[in-house]
Amino acid sequence: MIKLDIMSDPICPWCYIGKSYLDRALEAHPDHPFEIEWHPFQLNPDMPPDGMDRRAYLEGKFGGKEGAIKAYTPVVEHAQKAGLKIDFEAMKRTPNTLDAHRLIHWAGIEGRQTAAVSTLFRAYFVDGRDIGDHDVLADVADSIEMDASVVRRLLSSDADAEDIKARDSHSREMGVSSVPTFIVGGRHAVPGAQPPELWAKVIEDLREGAQADPN
Repeated sequence: MIKLDIMSDPICPWCYIGKSYLDRALEAHPDHPFEIEWHPFQLNPDMPPDGMDRRAYLEGKFGGKEGAIKAYTPVVEHAQKAGLKIDFEAMKRTPNTLDAHRLIHWAGIEGRQTAAVSTLFRAYFVDGRDIGDHDVLADVADSIEMDASVVRRLLSSDADAEDIKARDSHSREMGVSSVPTFIVGGRHAVPGAQPPELWAKVIEDLREGAQADPN
């Protein structure tokens, strides 16, 4: 197996789109060699713990309403191309994602990490839920067969918060400046939401390389 490390944030629309493209390639190549691990990278590490109004966040980040619309036009186009639904009207708040990353980490311990990522993307982009809210995160945990009561108890503590922050900082120190970023085999960085065709070629190249080097 070949490690595929993915730096991502569950409120990043390009991460949502990039995962969809990768999923499509993996479904078309069920014998793919990847062992996937998701890593924390907060788009907004300085976001207040309770998050903030989404419209205020977008207009502040992109210099007003027109800037926000311009920035999100390609997101809408690529989401449609990927066959994804994003309900921007339902998304009222931009959350701090530290706790969502903690949930992804705990899900990984139980072998449910990708399920957690998928469910968080759906909760935020499709259902418009506040994935910084502990009740929402506990519900996400329950939906992927984790113990919601344990997750809720962990969320009420500082468990693994510093570890998540340290891993985020480590990625930035390694040169990661945007997400999604995919690291293939610990060596090759693939930035951005890449189409299924690129992943198909990567899989084929890895397969040919393995055949050429049986050791």
